[in-house]
Amino acid sequence: MRNIWEGAISFGLIHIPIKLYGATKNRAPKLEYLRQGDLCRIGYVKVCKATGEEVPWDKIVKGYKYKEGDYVVLTDEDFKKASPVKTQVIEITDFVDEEDIDPMYFVKPYYVGPVHHSDKVYRLLLEAMKRSGKLGIGKFVMKSKEQLVALKAEKDFLVLNELRFPEEIKEPVDDVTPKTSELSEQELGMAIKLIEKMSVPFKPQKYHDTYTDELEEIIEAKAKGKTPKIKKVKISKATKVPDLMSTLRASLHATVKHRKKKSVTR
Repeated sequence: MRNIWEGAISFGLIHIPIKLYGATKNRAPKLEYLRQGDLCRIGYVKVCKATGEEVPWDKIVKGYKYKEGDYVVLTDEDFKKASPVKTQVIEITDFVDEEDIDPMYFVKPYYVGPVHHSDKVYRLLLEAMKRSGKLGIGKFVMKSKEQLVALKAEKDFLVLNELRFPEEIKEPVDDVTPKTSELSEQELGMAIKLIEKMSVPFKPQKYHDTYTDELEEIIEAKAKGKTPKIKKVKISKATKVPDLMSTLRASLHATVKHRKKKSVTR
């Protein structure tokens, strides 16, 4: 597996050369845009907005508009000069409890691997973090963007999770807050009971991207000249307030029945 970044992790005076590897992949079928009729592939080109001429990649630079018509051109070297250390080192500045981080801050995980005979120092950090149960918080620059990250110790390796900065999270709009409605203790108690009956240990292997599976079945059927089968789906209507208790009771009954059935078939 090719690494996507190479540098080091530092905490205190400890310096650990590492490489970052992608930890996620996209399962969705790769789709292309085509012209209807002859299925000619649609391409995208970079053009000069002033003349309409196509501009090759090797002639494209990045620029910041500081006033109308005037730009400052930035090179790869300029991005490195902005913070030379951060482009090469992930500096861990704090250690925190995982439950203190709101899940909204997590973006994307990366695997962290040791390099340049740094196995022992890497193992030191790994084992120390496993025993402490803490996450390491730090920052570094990757692809011209500063990243806030959380370093976590798994069983035999380290994982780096990209985090969002607080300013990247929007304030909730008024529409996400429900209007004040009276809830009876009976309704609330029944809802909590339903949650408790549906509660299980989290096992990620249980969850699967069935939409992609079904889309691939449609693609395969059409490739063979067959008409894909369309599954009939019954769309549920919003629960009406007068039916709330009866719907909660029915849900609780169905959940208990389903759980008992599963325990018998195991």
